[in-house]
Amino acid sequence: MTPFSFSRVLQILCVFSSGCFLQSLSARPEALEVSSATTHLLPKGKEADGIIGDFVLRNDLVEAVISGNLPLRRANMSTFYGADGITPGCLYDLTLRGSNNDQITIFSPAAQQGAVSWVRIAEPTPAPDGSTQEPHAASIETAVSAETAGGVSRKHVYTIKDGWPGVQITTTLRNETDKPLKTLCQDRWTNFLKTGVAPGGIRWADAVDPADRCGYAVGPLEDPAGLLGLVSTELAPGQSVTYTCFLAVGSSPAEAVSHVCLRQGVDAKIACLVLDEAGNPVPNAEIWLRPLFAVTPPAAPTGKPASNQPDSNGRLAGIAYVNPSGAVQLTLPPGKYKLTTSAPGRPESEHEVECKPRETTAVTLQLKAAGSISFDIRDEQGGSIPCKAQFLARPGTEPLNLGPEQRAHGCRDQYHSETGLFSVEILPGNYRVIVTRGIEFSHIEQEIAVVPGKNALLSGVLKRLVDTRGWVSADYHNHSTPSGDNVCGTADRLINLAAEHIEFAPTTEHNRIYDWRPEIERLGLTPFLKTVVGLELTGTKAHFNAFPFEPVPYTQDNGAPIWNADPRITALTLREWQNPSPDRWVQINHPDLLANFFATRGTGDAEGGYAGLVQLINGYETQNGQGSFLLENAPFRVTRNTAGAETVTWNREFLWLQMLNQGRRTTAVAVCDAHSVFGNGVGGWRMYLPSASDDPAKIDWRENIKAAKEGRSYLTTGPFLQVTTPNGEGPGATLLSNGKPVALNIKVQCTDWIDIDRVQILVNGRSLPTLNFTRATHPAFFKDGVIKFDQTIEVPVKADAHLIVVACGENYTLETGYGSSSQSSIHPFAYHNPIWVDVDGQGFSPTNDTLDYPVTGAPVGVSEAKAFIGQKKRAK
Repeated sequence: MTPFSFSRVLQILCVFSSGCFLQSLSARPEALEVSSATTHLLPKGKEADGIIGDFVLRNDLVEAVISGNLPLRRANMSTFYGADGITPGCLYDLTLRGSNNDQITIFSPAAQQGAVSWVRIAEPTPAPDGSTQEPHAASIETAVSAETAGGVSRKHVYTIKDGWPGVQITTTLRNETDKPLKTLCQDRWTNFLKTGVAPGGIRWADAVDPADRCGYAVGPLEDPAGLLGLVSTELAPGQSVTYTCFLAVGSSPAEAVSHVCLRQGVDAKIACLVLDEAGNPVPNAEIWLRPLFAVTPPAAPTGKPASNQPDSNGRLAGIAYVNPSGAVQLTLPPGKYKLTTSAPGRPESEHEVECKPRETTAVTLQLKAAGSISFDIRDEQGGSIPCKAQFLARPGTEPLNLGPEQRAHGCRDQYHSETGLFSVEILPGNYRVIVTRGIEFSHIEQEIAVVPGKNALLSGVLKRLVDTRGWVSADYHNHSTPSGDNVCGTADRLINLAAEHIEFAPTTEHNRIYDWRPEIERLGLTPFLKTVVGLELTGTKAHFNAFPFEPVPYTQDNGAPIWNADPRITALTLREWQNPSPDRWVQINHPDLLANFFATRGTGDAEGGYAGLVQLINGYETQNGQGSFLLENAPFRVTRNTAGAETVTWNREFLWLQMLNQGRRTTAVAVCDAHSVFGNGVGGWRMYLPSASDDPAKIDWRENIKAAKEGRSYLTTGPFLQVTTPNGEGPGATLLSNGKPVALNIKVQCTDWIDIDRVQILVNGRSLPTLNFTRATHPAFFKDGVIKFDQTIEVPVKADAHLIVVACGENYTLETGYGSSSQSSIHPFAYHNPIWVDVDGQGFSPTNDTLDYPVTGAPVGVSEAKAFIGQKKRAK
């Protein structure tokens, strides 16, 4: 800690605050109900969820949204699951006014959930002389009658005043019965990755992406019954309790904590300035504050556990982000604190400081110079292109953690960029840096030593090695934060898609009709990525993706339909929703094929599962993120569940082959179903579909959907597989063989970090040994360049059959392209939807071959599964 002029620190703070949007807007506090004419007043941001019928509460500093008493009102699918998961009358959005930076999904006072009696603008309380008692306040109140809430009435009043950087929330619970009753009283908020507790019983939360510079804090103002530290309480007959808290928003969690401290009457301040060794401000620094005195925390908030646990130096009291001048001022309870200061590319420094009552303590904190790598990545035409960089620590260097797994610009040891021009500050050390752009382009690999205060340059050209002319890569299933079950920003998802070279990706957020197009345009990704409006309709059983639709803005779920437990009703609803169209695509996601298509349901239908469902869908996912088991020749495998117990997992690919043999045709679909960027990100699986244009901006989604419906698609983790007959027919086609062998021209291309060593042809789902080709058994068939396999194979077909070619790398993985991410362990694997062979011109007749396992839909125990798998291995 370096001495620094107290007046200089305050001068920097004042200069910054006078120039930012947080200066007073001279606006009286107001509460208003949102109409179709006032939707422009709704705050924006990553987690903004306001619609018509909600209420806006705002003053000169902040703006908030309180959800209206509307049908099925919830912030998103996952706020709280279940039929009673609706949350009218809760705080959905809170952001600094004009910042459009909402990062909170919901604040639910006293675990408020379910139906309410009303949500309305509260009338000002009149003074004895008849005047308005609070001329500079505005309030929204939520009420739940005792009859609605099981005997305990509830009332929540959200109040805002001039100069308040947050919302005051007063909750009253009253037992209106003649018996003691228990009721929930714990406030809940979602969805954050970093949370903690500061002195004074103040809970705080950080935005998922620290770069969003937003934090929240909530603490008690009046709590005579001590309820704010409890999950539930018991009320005596007729007993009423009231408590008040303050929910603040700031540019960091620590700033939000400071706002609550000020409301609590705390008057100890600390002013920090972060400089480098040359005396220059470090504008991207953050300061972690730990009290060096005992802190008694309240009960942990509902939601994801805090990632910052107590340590020997006390609990983490907050994280502060400095302003562009490297300064920050905080109000904290008096006492000693340990400050851990860091910034990208700079080692941490630790200092102790004491906050004293009625004083402002000024300190400067010093960091060493940052090391960095700048990138200039282009295509063969000289254009800057989206790409991904990995920074793999070499021996003696600690693995990097550039940020949360949900963001593109720094997730663990990767950086995904929408352009090839970017710079990354990283800690000093030795790294193997790998730059890729999906599975068609070459890669760049370079050893770089990062030195403090120095910038290394990595420039290069990613060549498009794989010839995919006439085909575009597609992924029909991905998510970002509007889905509710993840916190990946929409921009982060789109950058992830572009960096992994997905060219067509329908918008498929959970239970919300959404449109990624505006964000694609804002990011400058229109030349690289095409989308179409859609959704994933989700419930407790079968999930469905469908597109196209059109959003109905500022309505619940943007006008999405309601999911039904019977998948046939859901499928039919999606086919007919809005304007029924022959171009509508409907697929089942990560399906439970056993329940949907095989199980006996007691209906008397000869068809297993939900009779008629096959006719209502266009496809289902045989591949969803994990590796392929298509060549395992077994209906299931024994795995372990989250508790570590053995369980039976059914192989979707095997059941798909059984269905094809029964004549129940459905297009196989491969997706990533990404919910983050690192780990469960884009890139493990994709499809290739024919396209009249190779320009992503000119992709015709109708053409793409039509090809998918016809089964003219390849599924792959890396190899680009092409299979045609001498007449040019490929996947999805039905050809007449007249009893003669079918010649298949098989060509496999791979980029320079992917390889294959096996090609297998399946006939009616069976892996025939005579149609199995490996590098070991047929070395002359395989090559080491981009073209790995290019042979014409004659397939004897004596009866009607469907043919599927598989190309895989059994002794290779995707490690070069994915590094420390989980996709690395996946093997290169590609196959296609069937080519149908009619041997006599009488039309295709399925074989009804069950592939040595009965089609009953009956459940299987672990012992039975192991015995069957062992028998298959011995027979093999």
